[in-house]
Amino acid sequence: MTSERAQSGMQDLAEAMSRTARRLQEEHGDIERTLQAITSAAVAVVPQAEDASISYVIGRQKIQPRASTSALPEEVDALQERVRQGPCLDATWQQEVVRVDDVAGDGRWPLFGREAAAMGVGSMVCFQLFVEGTRMGALNLYARTPDAFDEESEHLGRMLAAHAAVAMAGAEHERHLRVAVDSRDLIGQAKGILMERHKLTADQAFGVLARVSQELNRKLVEVAREVSETGVVPRDRRPG
Repeated sequence: MTSERAQSGMQDLAEAMSRTARRLQEEHGDIERTLQAITSAAVAVVPQAEDASISYVIGRQKIQPRASTSALPEEVDALQERVRQGPCLDATWQQEVVRVDDVAGDGRWPLFGREAAAMGVGSMVCFQLFVEGTRMGALNLYARTPDAFDEESEHLGRMLAAHAAVAMAGAEHERHLRVAVDSRDLIGQAKGILMERHKLTADQAFGVLARVSQELNRKLVEVAREVSETGVVPRDRRPG
């Protein structure tokens, strides 16, 4: 019987992770919707998880909430940033997984624990999510009762975090590609306008855009956007 329950549990997990993977695939290219899909999946997949969030941690102390299933995780992020301690910070920079069985009684972060418990947090588990320069992230799971999470929760959370990291990397990559394509199209439009109006070659038109970009200390794509929208090459508007 025990074996049958274990097999049934593995089948349920496989189906849940398959649904999660399909959901993340549907959101590819849209980083915000991908993040929201991950937090929703976390609550659905991990037993006892009542809320979930994804936070970016910048420069080891600044916490930027990116997606959450309720307002509570955002309040907890603000608390950790204010008191400069907490499980999300530790998971991001020191350990891959940090589990807090009893937020109120855990002595690792006394300032955080007291106030987080007053907010209604009973237990937490946080997973390091990805690394990108000085910006890192964590997937955070919350329950309103102590001792809500166990080894199975950690195992499922690790699997979900692995899926999430791949999905997030894919979404970020696709977003960068879209930005690159949009920039190329804008520059092409601006070149076409200059070529037509001033009888320039493609190389000469690009040279004009590049020179204006340097003179005005503006990004080339910003100059190209203004030319495309106004038909006029921007000029230095500073006095003198």
